Amino acid sequence: MGFQKLIGLIVLVIAIYILWQIKQVLLLAFAGIVFATVINRLVRLLQRWHIKRGLAVTIAVSVISIGLFGFFALVIPAFLDQIQELVALLPTGLDQLLSWASGLQNLFPERLLSSWQDFEQMVQNQLQQWADRLINNFFNLFSSTLNAALNTLLAIVVTIMLLANPAPYRAIFLLLFPAFYRGRVDEILDECEVNLSGWAIGTLFNMTIITVFSGIGLIILGVRLSLANALLAGLLTFIPNLGPTISVIPPAILALIDAPWKALAVIILYIVIQQVEGTILTPLVMQKQVSLLPAITILSQVAFAAFFGIFGLFLALPIIVVAMVWLKKVLVEDFLNQLQSSNRNGS
Repeated sequence: MGFQKLIGLIVLVIAIYILWQIKQVLLLAFAGIVFATVINRLVRLLQRWHIKRGLAVTIAVSVISIGLFGFFALVIPAFLDQIQELVALLPTGLDQLLSWASGLQNLFPERLLSSWQDFEQMVQNQLQQWADRLINNFFNLFSSTLNAALNTLLAIVVTIMLLANPAPYRAIFLLLFPAFYRGRVDEILDECEVNLSGWAIGTLFNMTIITVFSGIGLIILGVRLSLANALLAGLLTFIPNLGPTISVIPPAILALIDAPWKALAVIILYIVIQQVEGTILTPLVMQKQVSLLPAITILSQVAFAAFFGIFGLFLALPIIVVAMVWLKKVLVEDFLNQLQSSNRNGS
């Protein structure tokens, strides 16, 4: 290996190390870019009505902020009150569940009865251990929540700065590429913006559908906090596959306090809604937006959650959307296809 190649390899390793050390900052920057790209669509729509960009940005950010504030003002206090009631009623709910399970013991052989009793004792022990860990790790939980809030605030600040005047930031990014390739990179950025906007539109549509149908179903079943749980289910639809699984836990626990059959009905309701959304609605919406293969979606979420934590989990899909565009345009069209054409011409 020549001296220049050795120096290049060392510089590459150092660059990768530095990027890895500041990965959280890069994720925050990317989050700001994603939010700014999506909100910029609304800003451009307002500009078509002859509204100056500064005022359009203010209106768009204000509308979104009011919507988010209203959501949290409606959901958070209701859940905090319900958590207090849930803590008080949890022993009663567990007693009801165990009493219901004990009523079924007469239907099973004695060998299965002893296995069930062992399982019952194990569940009680696990619940007690979980409660103890939750109390002991309260400070860590508070610290993590505060850190997430600060990161979110920083992402919002970056978003507003990018929205206010995006052109200089785009120009700086283009300078990272050779002059002959900057026009191509500009086209790729335009397509990334279109795909991110399409992904956002499809996601918002799915969130709305999940919220409406979940609310209707929970009201029919008579589950407490139906509206708050429906809004939570819609919000967690932002995280495909994992979000719906998490969203069913609060209403199922609340229903379990009333009756075991109601908890089972809630789980079935959420499964049916997710199946309808996943097999019918999403293909209809996404066929003109962004196509994400289910296996790639799940694996990317797991990988980004393992490497970057909860923040990486939230950003997994937009990162994949952007990565797919760059791989298609740069690797496939500009390199592999050109290489194949060169080989044909050479032969």
